[in-house]
Amino acid sequence: MAVPRLNVSLTLEAAQREGDGVGGYRVVWRPLGALWAGMKAGQGRENFGEVGAESIVSWQITVRAAPAGNPRRPAAGQRFRLGERLFRIEAVAECDPHGRWLICRAREEEMA
Repeated sequence: MAVPRLNVSLTLEAAQREGDGVGGYRVVWRPLGALWAGMKAGQGRENFGEVGAESIVSWQITVRAAPAGNPRRPAAGQRFRLGERLFRIEAVAECDPHGRWLICRAREEEMA
C-alpha cells in the first residue's frame, strides 16, 4: 500500500453525558485531539426525514494507526470535526498488513 497523503487536520470528538441540573442529562461533544487525515468522498444520497430533505455523504478517512485503547485511536460512535462540518464515525479498521494506517468509514449529514 502506498503511503496515504494526510493533508487535512481533523478534531476527534467523543460524546459525554452531562447532567442538566434537573435530573436529566444532555450529550456534549468533547475534543480529544487533532489528527492529520486523508479524506475521500464516497457515494451521496438524499434522505427525507421529519424535518425535511437531508444530504448524506459517505467518507473514507485515513489516519495513522494507534493501538486499541489509545485515546488517539478513533472509534465508532465518535466523530471528526472540520470547522463546522461533522463526520460521524461508523467503523474503523486497519487498512495495511503492518497496521500503520486506519480507515474510518464516516458519514457527513447536512440538513437542507
